[in-house]
Amino acid sequence: MKRTRERRGASPSVSFVFTPLLDRQTVMASRDAIAPSPPDETPVVAIDVECVATGTTHNDRAVAQIAIVDARTERVVLNVYVKPTLPVTSYLTPLTGITEALLDERGVSFDEALGMVRAALSPAHVVVGQGVLKDVQDWLRLERGTDYGDLIDLAGIWRVWNDRFKSWSVFSQDHLVRTLLGTSVEDAHDAVGDCVKSSRAWLLYERVKHSPEELAAARAKLLAVTPEPSFAKRFPSFEGVCQGNRRTCSCGAPFFS
Repeated sequence: MKRTRERRGASPSVSFVFTPLLDRQTVMASRDAIAPSPPDETPVVAIDVECVATGTTHNDRAVAQIAIVDARTERVVLNVYVKPTLPVTSYLTPLTGITEALLDERGVSFDEALGMVRAALSPAHVVVGQGVLKDVQDWLRLERGTDYGDLIDLAGIWRVWNDRFKSWSVFSQDHLVRTLLGTSVEDAHDAVGDCVKSSRAWLLYERVKHSPEELAAARAKLLAVTPEPSFAKRFPSFEGVCQGNRRTCSCGAPFFS
């Protein structure tokens, strides 16, 4: 569960793409850089993590759902619910779709879920997602070269150079889906559904990236369409839990990205 903020006029510290096929510094330095494609034989999966709140600050979160979907076929590789060890302050149900009953019925320990994740991946896998580095590194504690091969971040490959502000604009998954795929977006985010969205957004990029006209049109549309306010903007605090909107945060917890 990531809420990448639509930012205009900022220089975001998001990764563009992690891959040995092209030096990262070369990619980051060029406005016209095209993310390289994984070879056809390389397994590509989307990963998404949903979290519940275990306290009242925006950093008090625990993994509650993990999904892995084949990015080329949309086959569900893994969908596992995790029962947190800490008491849950809020299941953030309108945002996550997760309920106490669901975790009581289907939840397993984090260690068991992590074992399933590692069994589904290999050093050959390329992982696609929105803010995917946070999912694989912070939430799942996976190691590049051991648990997976490389990462492709949708926030990076679909970023757009904004001439008005002379900097990059990056967009949330919801904005990508609404604007480029023409798909309606509900508040509740299911990890499997988010993986499917990530897969489709990546495949769209793969399809248009070698057509300057199509890629330019997609990028222009991302800039032209006004993003809808996120859950965190509409509900800075939900059930007493800060949602991490930088402008309206009242919990005082630090921001790490």
